[in-house]
Amino acid sequence: MTPSKTVKFSEPLSLENGKVLPEIEISYHTYGTLNPDRDNVIWICHAFTANSDAADWWPGMVGPGLTFDSSKYFIVCANILGSCYGTTGPTSINPLTGEPYFLDFPTVTIRDMVNAHERLRAYLQIKSIHTVVGGSVGGQQALEWCIMNPSLIQNLLIIATSAVFSPWGIAINESQRLALTADPSFYERKADAGQNGLAAARSIALLSYRNQKTYNKTQAETDINKYDDFRASSYQQYQGQKLVHRFNAHSYWYLTKALDSHNVGRNRGGIEAALATVTANTLYVAISTDILFTPEEVKSHVCHTPGAQYYEIDSLYGHDGFLLENEKLDQVIKSFYQHK
Repeated sequence: MTPSKTVKFSEPLSLENGKVLPEIEISYHTYGTLNPDRDNVIWICHAFTANSDAADWWPGMVGPGLTFDSSKYFIVCANILGSCYGTTGPTSINPLTGEPYFLDFPTVTIRDMVNAHERLRAYLQIKSIHTVVGGSVGGQQALEWCIMNPSLIQNLLIIATSAVFSPWGIAINESQRLALTADPSFYERKADAGQNGLAAARSIALLSYRNQKTYNKTQAETDINKYDDFRASSYQQYQGQKLVHRFNAHSYWYLTKALDSHNVGRNRGGIEAALATVTANTLYVAISTDILFTPEEVKSHVCHTPGAQYYEIDSLYGHDGFLLENEKLDQVIKSFYQHK
């Protein structure tokens, strides 16, 4: 990972639920050079537990000569509000108390995250955005931004996401929160609280990020006489502990809440009315085996978004295909740019 930059905004940030953050910090990465017209910008919105170093978590997609070409474009990725990688979240210091927020942190929405992006955009003196792109939670931010500020963005690439979070997705998130809160230490005011619960929550989430076919192929047993210590079991444990080593349980809880509340139609007359205001050239990309944001769900938004295109990538890897099928994504995105 390359070091991030951090900027502090002393002005209060009003949240969608009526609460206020007295100040915010935003951690971000940039790649490439902003041109004199300040409009050669590609803004990458990262997903759930990722960070602002898009070149690290999206290898082969960000850099000189790649899909998002830093030799031509000024590429920005900002860590989201509520996370634990430098942008204000539950582990940040509350300036009113001098102590970390922990569970005193207010709930935030995707719309609040985009309002934080807007502050960073103004700070960087970016006049317009050539492309805003994101997968999963990142796609929710990208779509929300194009509705909040339609004249700002020329092209919109949203991958493996939807305009509203489904009851199925909310149920998965609630199951994860039950795992988090079943760990008694989750309620302690310390940075390493809830780690056992976090490992269990991640294990639940993985089942929605992949699918049965993925596990049946990648975790299949070769020893037919085995009666314990299965590969699938150790994989779940490994992935849970892997997240524990890099993430915070309180941030995880708040980000699931932000996902649950995602609905571009809220206070806008409904989803169809909100999507009708999008003026960017739009490409929806779905993953054929995604059970979290199914192709049917993604496709249902296309007809309500003016001029939008749709493409479906075939992948074994379910929802995680948006992070793994980089060659296929590269072809789809380059074709979109050529034929928009």
